[in-house]
Amino acid sequence: MSAPKEGVVLVGAKPTMNYVLATVIQFNQGAEKVIIKARGRAISKAVDTAEITRLRFLAGQVDVSEVRIGTEKVGEPGKERSVSTIEIVLTRKA
Repeated sequence: MSAPKEGVVLVGAKPTMNYVLATVIQFNQGAEKVIIKARGRAISKAVDTAEITRLRFLAGQVDVSEVRIGTEKVGEPGKERSVSTIEIVLTRKA
C-alpha cells in the first residue's frame, strides 16, 4: 500500500494540539501536502494549528502554499444562514 500524497485535517471543538498532532502525523506518514479545513468559530483554531505546525514542529520543512476562504449556507430552507470557511494548504518543501 502506497503512502497518501495528500491529507485533510478537519478542525472542530477539540484542543488545538490534537489537530497539530494530526497534521504532523500525516506529514510523517509521507503526505506531500495537508489541507487544514475549518468553518465558523473554528477558523482561528485552524490558523493556530497551521502556524504551530509550521513554526514549532516542522520548522523549515513546510510552507503555507495556499489559503482559500469562502462561505457555506447551513440550516433548513427558510432558516439558512451563512458560515465562513477556510482551507489552509501546508506543503512540504522540496
